[in-house]
Amino acid sequence: MIRFDNISKHFASGCEALSQINFCLGSGEMAFLTGHSGAGKSTLLKLIMLIDKPSKGQLQVGNHHLERLSNSQIPTLRRHIGMIFQNPQLLPDKTVFDNVALPLVIEGYRTSDIKRRVRAALDKVGLLAKENYYPDEISGGQQQRVGIARAVVKKPKVILADEPTGNLDPLLSEEIMMLFSEFREVGTTLLIATHDIALIERLPYRRLTLDKGKLVHDTAYG
Repeated sequence: MIRFDNISKHFASGCEALSQINFCLGSGEMAFLTGHSGAGKSTLLKLIMLIDKPSKGQLQVGNHHLERLSNSQIPTLRRHIGMIFQNPQLLPDKTVFDNVALPLVIEGYRTSDIKRRVRAALDKVGLLAKENYYPDEISGGQQQRVGIARAVVKKPKVILADEPTGNLDPLLSEEIMMLFSEFREVGTTLLIATHDIALIERLPYRRLTLDKGKLVHDTAYG
């Protein structure tokens, strides 16, 4: 589902953010991307989202070879990827329902489809009863769950998460990771960038470790 073949990323300043990265994640596989601050984790995720492009190498997501995509084809790719951030970036003047519905509204889904998909996503993250609440009326952990619901409402084939538990306490962090594992069970591929080594060491998933832009460790678990 995601394949990096000898990927490098250089910036105009001369900085080499990523160097000769090679790995493959299959459908339904969940992996953690770790490393020190500045190791290249966010840059790697940005390449998958085509927010940025590799300097060298080949990058494949599903059937898409990203180096071959034109700018007009990028939105099509992004429809199949859900992105989750440390700060869920919810719109404060929109209800929980409307925040989750936003990607569907932008793409012109029918009202009946929007209602069905949003309520299914909120039910999945345990927040169906909060659909009419506003972000400032729910907890930080619940806000992160709303962000997750928004990312999965289009049933993406790939979910990327950049420090999704950075603002949460250990118990809530573990709950979020367990929620991610449920998406894996329906065939979604997940790549989660995190500093929380203590948390991921307790979970039976693959770990990709970056150090100064190089992939220095790739540990598969049972």
